[in-house]
Amino acid sequence: MPRRRTSSSASSTAASAAPRNRTPQPVRVRRRSFGDFVKAFLAFVVLAGLVVGVPLALAMTAGWPFPDGAPGLDWLQREITVNTFLSILTVIVWFAWAQFTACVLVEVKAALSGVGVPGRVPGSGPSQLLARQLVAALLLVGATAASLTPGLSQLGQGMEGNQKPSVAAAQQTPGLFAQHQEQAAGTANALAEQAGQAAARADGASAAHGDTKYYRIQPPEGRHHDSLWEIADRHLGDGRRYHEIFELNKDRVQPDGSKLSEASLIRPGWIMEMPGDARGGELVEMPDEAPNVSEQVRQQIHDYAQTGDHAQGSGGAAGGSDAQVSLPEQRPGPAPASPANPAPAPAPSAGQEHAAPAEAGHSFGLPEALLAAPLLAAGLLGALGRRRRQALWQSALGGVGGRRGMEPPTPTGDAQDVSDALLVGADPEGVRLLDRSLRGLAAALTAESRALPVVYAAWMSGNGDLHLQLAQPSGKPPTPWQSGQDETFWVLARADAERYEDADTAAPYPGLVSLGTMDDSRLLLNLEAVPGLVSLSGAEADRAAVFASVAAELATNGWSDRMTITLVGFGDDLTPLAPNRIRHLDGFEDLFETMSAETRQRRGALGAAGHDSVLTGRTGPAQHTRWAPHLVLLAAEPSDEDALRLAELAADAGRLGIGYLVGTGGTGLTGAAWEMEITGEGRLLAPLLGLELDAQLLPAAQRRAVVELFTDADPEHGPGGPGGPANTPPFLVDISEQGRPAVYARLVGPYEIIGLDAPDGDRSAQLHEALALLLLHREGVHPRVLSSALWPRGVTADVRDALLERLRAWLGTDPDGTPRLATDATGRLTLAKTVVSDLDVLRSLYYEATQGRGTGSRQVRGRLLTDALVLVRGPLLADRPEGRYRWLTHEIIDAQLPLLVADTGLALSEFHLEKNRAEKAIEALNAALRTAPDDERLWHELLRATHATDDTGRLHSLAADLIGRSGARGLPPRTEALLDELLPAWRDGVAAAG
Repeated sequence: MPRRRTSSSASSTAASAAPRNRTPQPVRVRRRSFGDFVKAFLAFVVLAGLVVGVPLALAMTAGWPFPDGAPGLDWLQREITVNTFLSILTVIVWFAWAQFTACVLVEVKAALSGVGVPGRVPGSGPSQLLARQLVAALLLVGATAASLTPGLSQLGQGMEGNQKPSVAAAQQTPGLFAQHQEQAAGTANALAEQAGQAAARADGASAAHGDTKYYRIQPPEGRHHDSLWEIADRHLGDGRRYHEIFELNKDRVQPDGSKLSEASLIRPGWIMEMPGDARGGELVEMPDEAPNVSEQVRQQIHDYAQTGDHAQGSGGAAGGSDAQVSLPEQRPGPAPASPANPAPAPAPSAGQEHAAPAEAGHSFGLPEALLAAPLLAAGLLGALGRRRRQALWQSALGGVGGRRGMEPPTPTGDAQDVSDALLVGADPEGVRLLDRSLRGLAAALTAESRALPVVYAAWMSGNGDLHLQLAQPSGKPPTPWQSGQDETFWVLARADAERYEDADTAAPYPGLVSLGTMDDSRLLLNLEAVPGLVSLSGAEADRAAVFASVAAELATNGWSDRMTITLVGFGDDLTPLAPNRIRHLDGFEDLFETMSAETRQRRGALGAAGHDSVLTGRTGPAQHTRWAPHLVLLAAEPSDEDALRLAELAADAGRLGIGYLVGTGGTGLTGAAWEMEITGEGRLLAPLLGLELDAQLLPAAQRRAVVELFTDADPEHGPGGPGGPANTPPFLVDISEQGRPAVYARLVGPYEIIGLDAPDGDRSAQLHEALALLLLHREGVHPRVLSSALWPRGVTADVRDALLERLRAWLGTDPDGTPRLATDATGRLTLAKTVVSDLDVLRSLYYEATQGRGTGSRQVRGRLLTDALVLVRGPLLADRPEGRYRWLTHEIIDAQLPLLVADTGLALSEFHLEKNRAEKAIEALNAALRTAPDDERLWHELLRATHATDDTGRLHSLAADLIGRSGARGLPPRTEALLDELLPAWRDGVAAAG
């Protein structure tokens, strides 16, 4: 698998790989024009009028705002007149003037001191924007105008788009986020041509040989952290020239012994050599001419200057010098393969080891995209199971006999292949560990009264270790987390993650989503933390596959509590995957209207709650009720105008918990903070992030098949929905004497097999488990599904094939020589009709009684229902050994069997009550309750049957038993209503007992 490009390997391709709007360009110093002087004069007049003229006018006309004496109670008793309102209005004008004057002072101080982003005056809003524009215009012709240039490029924009929010500033990425803000404001300089890249390097190199100047990285002040972009902005006049500083200092040894390898990773105390045209009071001209610094710093600069002859310009532009997401370097190599513990496939994640080496290159017809997406497959599989269980319960409430949707439809064609791929590829253990690890981290930080750090990405290595990449150093991680390769990596070993228990805390990073794999590590990008837009270029079909994968995983993942996903421009409706999470919008106008309102709402809610960002809102008392992420996926390519509007929306999105992933046909999307490209070979490239991944995809055919699975499981729209035909069990047996099976397995209760000799002791457990899986799937079982069920951590093909041969030999053949274990045309394993389970017989008896021969004969119906209920001996596989049959967690038989038994008991009770045989009805209901004790319908029918006996004491006992079972939750409303009808005095008995 190709690895991440290094500087040396990527220098030859830097110019072609890097997007045009990401190439830092030196700018020409524009001469002051006559118009600049006119603007400066007008700005001076306006400032003088607002700062000096307004208070003088107020003082002469309305007087000073300060009262003559202390206020008394008689003020409250005075009559309210027009003068009262005028006085109140005057005070408001005085306050507005004071606020504007404060804004002017803050902006002037920031401009003259060159500190970069000025402080924000509380509640200033447009007042500070106006003050900034006037001060910038006034100082445009002065010596400090260079430091104000970024502010001038944003004239006319909103306050939020012009000023960096506090948290966004804390998590900003040098070169990317600052450049994104300028693009969001409409600046065209970010779209400079690629031809200027070579000139930039040449100018940087020539400047380096001029007068040597140095800058020492300053420690953070509050939430403000020094960055190469701001250093270039203050001392070179253009933040985009940060690349020149990076090239001059790349790979040189710093005073603490480390080296500058990425433009985003700089540390306080480091020394930066500056280009010759740098200016500003914070610079040191020469190491020996530094009278204003300590001897220690002077010596550090002197020693650093000795390394100045290192090779420069060796391809630093391509190797991800701007990378904000990097591959963890400290990760153990994969364990050696063995039959018992085979090496994982090239692209699996922490727990996804289902594919053995012998099978890694062959999918047996299953979709490779889902086999290589363990977290996505686990989410889809879990959501599909929940949807099917919901359909079962909804259909159960629709009627007693012949209810629709009793059996979920059996997938066929592509849907069957996708269903099998989900079973094989899913890694629910990996999802569980990821979820517990993140929640455990949040709980530990909360216990230490520490805020959640901004996380850009998570890497899940092949051995199960979890690496979190932080936007900035956040101190020592809480135990059992450890520091990684540098201060921006926190690492949790799999062994430590397995000791985590469920934590009662909100999901801290619900916006993480899998993008693909690099080497043996899987990347999850935190879309809601990206400071701006994320663009995805490439062919339309390839982009759609990435978007579908991202949307499906976000909608079904197991590490999010709540989430909203807005889709724009999707051809296939993905809403069936998660109707409560996914919504579709028709176009960009609907998107702008919706997201503008939500952006304002979230910004106001954060301010009202006193939070800097959604991360601080996810800790504390309100963590479970707010700050769910909202991720917007735009498959439709925006126009240039729409891209600018999107950039303005996304300017403050990082701290608000809103992420944007935008598709585009080419590179250079205006306002994109991070740019990615999907190739026709399934490679996801992000040159400026230094990433080359095997992309996680959900192609169109698999996307349609996944949607089909969810649609068929929907009780409202699936085949078993209202108006649809009642589903027939997938396998009906001959219940006559002539249909006696050759092999009979009892699954409902303790596991027993009749008709076969006991297998070899060492292989008995596996053979029994394999047969149980085949009996529960009469439609056939894919060989890979069988092997992944028996060996969740993977197995070689020869071990699997050996087991299948033993299973065939154990089952034997029918008298006519037909093997009882065969392979159908699709390659799936099927059992002969002579191999039957009691569950098959139970389904067949109930079907015949309610939809077959029993509908025309009361006597036949009663006999069939009685025979069916006799088969029920307890829960499914009641004595299964611990550690085996884990595949049952993916099944819905645990919900089907109790419902089937309850339906049988209800039908038999109805049969007896028709002839007023209440005792027989009670006996049938009690038999059903032993397997389905939580079915409210059985208890209701038992109350009615007991009431039919006219034994009030017995009814009181049953009501007391029900109340005791309900516990602190109390009785369900429908049960209370039924008791009110049958036993009006039941509440008095409860009060007396209490």
